[in-house]
Order: sequence, then C-alpha cells, then structure tokens
Amino acid sequence: MIDFVFLSLVLFAVVYWLAALASVVLDQRRRPSTSDVAPPVTILKPLRGNDGQLYENLRSFCLQDYRSFEVVFGVRDLHDPAVSVVEFLRHEFPALELKLVADRRTIGTNLKVSNLANLVRHAKHDTLVVADSDMRVGPGYVRAVVGPLEDHRVGLVTCLYRDVASHGLASRLGAMFINEWFRPAALVDTHVERLRHAFGATIACRRDTLDSIGGFEAVADYLADDYMLGRLVSGRGLDVVLVPYVVENVVTERSLQRLFLHELRWARTFRTLRPMTYFCSLFTYGIPLSILWLAACGGSRPAWVAIGLHVGLRALGRVVLYRSLGQPPPWSDTWLVPIRDAVSFVVVILSFLGRQVRWNDERFRVRRDGRLERRVKIGDRPDLAGPVAAPAPASEWEESA
Repeated sequence: MIDFVFLSLVLFAVVYWLAALASVVLDQRRRPSTSDVAPPVTILKPLRGNDGQLYENLRSFCLQDYRSFEVVFGVRDLHDPAVSVVEFLRHEFPALELKLVADRRTIGTNLKVSNLANLVRHAKHDTLVVADSDMRVGPGYVRAVVGPLEDHRVGLVTCLYRDVASHGLASRLGAMFINEWFRPAALVDTHVERLRHAFGATIACRRDTLDSIGGFEAVADYLADDYMLGRLVSGRGLDVVLVPYVVENVVTERSLQRLFLHELRWARTFRTLRPMTYFCSLFTYGIPLSILWLAACGGSRPAWVAIGLHVGLRALGRVVLYRSLGQPPPWSDTWLVPIRDAVSFVVVILSFLGRQVRWNDERFRVRRDGRLERRVKIGDRPDLAGPVAAPAPASEWEESA
C-alpha cells in the first residue's frame, strides 16, 4: 500500500513537470504584441532603501525606447537612501520627466500600497505602469506591456520575471526557486484556468480601470496587493493579460535566514489566497517525495529508481527553462537541485503551520482573507499600532531636472 501511494505521487510529479516544461515552450513561442498606438505613460516606482542594485534597476526604466513617458519615484521621507539615487538619475537624464515624491500619508497596513496611492496623485498620464524597485528591464519594456491596453476589454497587463544570483549561496538558491519553480508553475496555471490575478513584477492599467475598483485604497491592507488588484479587475469583467515579456530581478539576499523568511512570507501568502491549490503543490516535488518513499520502505528499489528519474527530469528541465530565458543553464548549481527542492517542500509544509510573517523587519499576521495585521509590541510607536496611520504633509519636486 505504501509503495502504491508513493508511486502515484511521484508519477503525478512527473506528469506535472512535463506539463510545466510544455507550458514554458509554448510561452517561448509567443511574441509581445506590437501596436502603433503609444499613449503617454506614467511609471510609478515605490522605493524603500538601496540594496546595491537600485541604480541599475531604476536606470533601466530611464532608457525606454518610447515616445512619451514620465517616472514618478516615491519614498516615505527624504532620509531614505533611495533619494540620492533618484537625484543622481535626474542629473544624468535631464531631458526626462523624473519626479520625486516624499509623503508619509498612510492608508493601510501595506506601506508599499500607501506609497503607490500617494504617487498616483502626481501621475500626469492616464496609462499607468507599476513596477517594483528591484526589477530591471530592457528598452522595449513599456511598449510591450502597454500594447494590450489598446483593447478596452483588457483591464490589466502583467508579466513574469527571472532571477539573477548576485553572490553567495542564498542568492543562488533564491534564483533557482523563481526560475525553476515559480515561473513554470505560473505558466501552467494560465493553461489550467483564466488568469485572474497579477504579478508584482509589472502591473499596467488605465487610470479609469484603477478608479473603478476603488484605487489602491482597495488593496491597502493586503499582503498580496498585486494578486488582489488582478482579482478586482477581473471581477469587473475585464481581462487580465500575461504578456510574454520577462523582466529581471537581481537576488540580493546575503543570508540563508533572510531568504528563508522571505520565502516563508511568499508561501503563507499563497497558502492564504489559494489553500487547496498550494497544498496540492506539495505533490509536484518529485525528489523529496521519492526520498520520503525511500525512508518509508527501508530503501526499496522502486524508490531509488524514482529518485534517479526525478533528478534526471529536473536536470533536463533546467536546460529547457534556462534556454527559454535566453541563457545557458548554470551547471555549477546542479548539485543544489535536491537541496532547493527539499527546502521548498519544507517551506510549503511550514506555511500551513502559522500565519506570522516578517516583512521589512516588521512582524505581521496574515488574516484568513489575506489582510495584514501588524504585531504590536510594548514600546512600539503609536502610529504603527493599527492598519491606518494619520496622514503627514507631503514634500514634492514636480519639475523635471
């Protein structure tokens, strides 16, 4: 009976991986839509701190091959390390409209969403693009993500991203998770059901669409604000489109502990939003399942065969996955594959054993509906005790440098 159960599970994992690789190949054949319509665009960039990659990340948005766009950067105060990077870019690109907004107004527990709500008030154009500060793009990015919005049945455009390891074991493991698990899983999902959510790598929409769902205020207390924006737009009867444009993120985690806490926050987000789907994802990890089979049966031959099969499948899969990203597979990291899969397997299990997460060195509890509750300790400042803090005056530089 044990052999039968584990055999069924590892075969399911094989089928999943074949479907995942097929989804990646099909996505590789798609091309970004091209359109002669190029509406003026406002790019909203919420910022917090400088991870050492911020200058190159932000600079890539200043190099767009696009006729008319502005970039509005936002921080909560002028002491943020990101301010000096923005000021440098304003001197480097004097012909561009680069605005810096400093505003402590808080509308909810998710401070990034508060930042976005403050920024959109200074957006000059009605076509909006939101991209996280750790994303890096090519010169054709804006054209690729705003093209589908020409169709008014499309309410929101999003895209996936790939990770690049900067240095150290933690960044390599982090990049492997995104490139080898998250991206193919997201593509499988688009073939199983209609896309109804967005990814934080990019969100593009029209201002009237954002207003129709209640603006950023509607997601101000959610941990997965990107996911919820897509759900709300889809709920209006509009399409959410995933374009075949992949942006880049440089993984800067320097410690395994910070990587673990980061991935546990993601996992508890997914568990909250889609509990059954995320639970079933446990059965896509063929290597850990095969190891459990081996342990349960005292070293049976079929379990050893299953381990060899899944290691080989993962190695073959890495060739397909990285070639789809336009790069050779990092063979030097192949020995990390069983470790990466085992860690991911454990993180999924742990995601169901609690609701606390750490984000930007603060502790939160994720409620059943996906909203955040800040965990208040004795000595915390009063204005951080609740989901909404009193607004503070804004400082703004409207002129382009």
